[in-house]
Amino acid sequence: MFTYDIEKFKPLLTDLIARHVSPDAKDWLLAQGAHAASAAAFNATFTALPRKTGKAPVNAGTENEAGLSAIRKDFSIAGWSVDRLARVWLLLTLDTTDKDRYQRNIENLFLAAEMNELVALYSALPLLAYAPIWVQRCTEGNRSNLGVVLEAIMYRNPYPAENLPEPAWNQMVLKALFTEKKLELITGLDQRANASLAHTLIDYARERWSAGRSTDPMLWRLVSRFMDDAILQDIKEGLPGVSELEREAVALAIAESSFQPAKELLKVDHLKMAAGRKTSWNEFINDTKN
Repeated sequence: MFTYDIEKFKPLLTDLIARHVSPDAKDWLLAQGAHAASAAAFNATFTALPRKTGKAPVNAGTENEAGLSAIRKDFSIAGWSVDRLARVWLLLTLDTTDKDRYQRNIENLFLAAEMNELVALYSALPLLAYAPIWVQRCTEGNRSNLGVVLEAIMYRNPYPAENLPEPAWNQMVLKALFTEKKLELITGLDQRANASLAHTLIDYARERWSAGRSTDPMLWRLVSRFMDDAILQDIKEGLPGVSELEREAVALAIAESSFQPAKELLKVDHLKMAAGRKTSWNEFINDTKN
């Protein structure tokens, strides 16, 4: 039903919430979660919750983050607000014994949700029971035009990497690029890299180059393991016009690749100077922050 020990996990969330809300708000929230309310009453509580908890940022601390991810692998609440945390906690109080009813109740929340409610709902996906039944909902969420909703799905959220089929995963990564999201915050980015995605990313890079535009250097992190003759040819044709930062990314991707013909490209003028300047993808993350 759950992919983690919810009985160990929930008290950690409860303690975190208690540190960020008033005693009255804590008592109110615990009372809401203690009894099985009707769907209408639960929905009303879910909507009204920020008026009780406020919207202050959650300061979890390294120890609490580690405790959460030790129980639910790769889970993180970095960047969350207390109302988002409390809404996710409230979802964990729903009765899961009737799978169809459980799914219907949560789907109805999605259908009626405003932006911040959607953020909480998508953030909760890795914690909900019956993980496979939320794949379509996650896929639909990736079509959103709301930046914070996309970030709730993409950033530090293990659900997509664990559950999305390859085509849906690839579409999510492309959406992240199109909307200029931070690829490095996508959980499972390296583990879910695949040849189909690599070739699609090269097509995307080629279109950007043709328009005189650069690409996110992190794109090349997803290409390095899948270098082949076709990708190499595209790199050769596009390389003269790319930025110095992108050349450094291409050079690192080639250095990490096992495709030997690509190694020869490190000897040409366009890449010779860039080769070796950066030895890890984290250096690109730091560069883009500056």
